[in-house]
Amino acid sequence: MNSPRAIHYPRREPALSHIVEIKTEIRDEAAVRAACTRLQLAAPEHKTVRLFNAAATGFCVQLPGWQYPVVANLQTGQLSYDNYNGHWGDWSRLNSFLQAYAVEKAKIEARKKGHMVTETAIQDGSIRVTVRVGGAA
Repeated sequence: MNSPRAIHYPRREPALSHIVEIKTEIRDEAAVRAACTRLQLAAPEHKTVRLFNAAATGFCVQLPGWQYPVVANLQTGQLSYDNYNGHWGDWSRLNSFLQAYAVEKAKIEARKKGHMVTETAIQDGSIRVTVRVGGAA
């Protein structure tokens, strides 16, 4: 009578996919600059500006059609802006900037670790960032 034998299959690492939601804090100057370049915006400047009823100091980004710049405090990660509930600037421009910043920051961090990064524009306007661990930048 033959006894059962264990069959050993070569172990393969599974391809992993992760969906990540990111709460964006603006803290990286290089990523702000890359986001501005990506969106063809003027280069951001660190300065104090007057918003409608207050002054704000930080990295200033002028969005198209916005009466006042968006001011990023890189120490706190917070943005200051005044668009009068959309009357002084289209919300979609701010959303595009935040998306571009998040993509550029993810690419910078992945490449620092030696990973390969690709991105794909999705029909709904979102961007899929794929990080290949261990790949060359």
